[in-house]
Amino acid sequence: MGCMVKFRFSLPVFLLLSVAVVFFSASGAHAWSKEGHVMTCRIAQSLLDPAASEVVRHLLPEYVDGDLSALCTWPDQIRHWYKYRWSSPLHFIDTPDDACSFNYARDCHDPHGVENMCVAGAVQNYTSQLMHYKEGSSDRRYNMTEALIFLSHFMGDVHQPMHVGFSSDEGGNTINLRWYRHKSNLHHVWDREIILTAEKELYDNDMDSFQEDIQNNFTHGAWSDDLASWTACDDLLTCPTKWAEESINLACKWGYKGVTAGETLAEEYFNSRFSIVTKRIAQGGVRLSMILNKVFGHQDHHYQQVMATT
Repeated sequence: MGCMVKFRFSLPVFLLLSVAVVFFSASGAHAWSKEGHVMTCRIAQSLLDPAASEVVRHLLPEYVDGDLSALCTWPDQIRHWYKYRWSSPLHFIDTPDDACSFNYARDCHDPHGVENMCVAGAVQNYTSQLMHYKEGSSDRRYNMTEALIFLSHFMGDVHQPMHVGFSSDEGGNTINLRWYRHKSNLHHVWDREIILTAEKELYDNDMDSFQEDIQNNFTHGAWSDDLASWTACDDLLTCPTKWAEESINLACKWGYKGVTAGETLAEEYFNSRFSIVTKRIAQGGVRLSMILNKVFGHQDHHYQQVMATT
């Protein structure tokens, strides 16, 4: 993915990001809903050690006041701009129909066969870029800002099961159906519908409460015993393959299974899949913080310290 490693903003990063934030709400989303990406990034930022937290604040434009989540939807906006269309294949992985597996050499490429152009490759690439932060350079800031924001977004995407879906239906995008009373498709059910339904029906449109419940589940709730396995990663550049494999397995077991084009999905589907969606948001946030702590921070055992004081 040399084109991304060498890429630089031609305008000041804060200007491009400001424009994207202004217009994001007017564009269609093709990843976790805004809420999904925001919660992933908020969870990650809450788990940063002090050194990593300071670097993240330093890299972000001043106008977001240190809030990483304010820019976590930015890559969805710019993927439609002519100059950034190259980034569109980085949001997903197409796998062979019904194989229910991800093979990096086989599957990580764009529609023209360019290697490494998929979401697992993007996570690897931008992690690799951030590893050079401590080396320093005179023009480092713009590149590192881009890498931080792209990585934060793609960590959400690689954990969305239908972003590692089947080639023929474009990860469920062409499986048209109804979600309760309105038209949708299987991909959007996982991107948006489940999250927005939960936020409205279970949390009275209060995303803060929604996020609090997710975090409680891994600090001292149902997922607390799993936290160590979530952050087990001996090599930051190979772990994205494992996370993509998790997603295609979930897509097969919970996304596609039992779904027929044209049908209506409602309570049964929502109730049985909701916990999968929230767990993937949690895992994306926890693992993003793990990466940022390793490349920017100094505390190898920060999670144990956080859990002990929660």
